[in-house]
Amino acid sequence: MQEKDMVNDVLSMINSSLTSYANVIAQCSDQNLRQAITQIRNADEQFQYQLYKAAEQKGFYKAAQQATPQEIQEVQSLFTQ
Repeated sequence: MQEKDMVNDVLSMINSSLTSYANVIAQCSDQNLRQAITQIRNADEQFQYQLYKAAEQKGFYKAAQQATPQEIQEVQSLFTQ
């Protein structure tokens, strides 16, 4: 397995885990457990971002083009009406 494939595989797994954490946190009534899972999710988000940046630097991943201020405003207006 190539390094690029391994990095992309780990990124995919972390992204899936982050979605699962969000679902568990939203349904968790125990505040201590909720806080613990939130901390785990936050650490995974930091790791995911660091791995993403490393993959981007190595050319394994090319980010989408930056949104324009107008595009950002259009999306914001969809959620603030």
